[in-house]
Amino acid sequence: MPVSPYVARLRRHIGHDLLMLYGVSAVVTDDAGRLLLARRGDNGRWSLPAGMVDPGEQPADALLREVYEETGVRVEIVRVGGLATHPVVYPNGDACEYLNVWFRCRAVGGAATADGEESLAVAWFDPDDLPELDDWSRLRIDTALRAEPTAWYAAPGERHPGLTRPDNL
Repeated sequence: MPVSPYVARLRRHIGHDLLMLYGVSAVVTDDAGRLLLARRGDNGRWSLPAGMVDPGEQPADALLREVYEETGVRVEIVRVGGLATHPVVYPNGDACEYLNVWFRCRAVGGAATADGEESLAVAWFDPDDLPELDDWSRLRIDTALRAEPTAWYAAPGERHPGLTRPDNL
């Protein structure tokens, strides 16, 4: 996956040490109620479309950009699904912790197409027939699709399995 010039500059100074970053992800549904998932280029697993917020960019703008870049699908934001920090260690050893804001979205155009780098495949799935997903993806899907319109967050002291580093990234 390409590293943003901003992160590349920081990495030259700190190496693989922990870097706090901002991220967004999208729980996208179509008119049939199916969910949009992308097979990640870095680990081959199915996940939600997601990415980093660039300096000077608002999370909603980053979300629209990232979803389109990774999946070819245009979306509109319905509401904020939730927010939480999420630690990641990439295969090259880079440690990050993302403050991630996820949004419930509705597809409004485009065609589901993988970009071949960040996404190896893109597909629509029935919510009752999803491929294997990690706890982090499940948390974002479950909270964004619930009927309650308020955004989810980890309550003080709450430890959710989706908020820990996955062992297979």
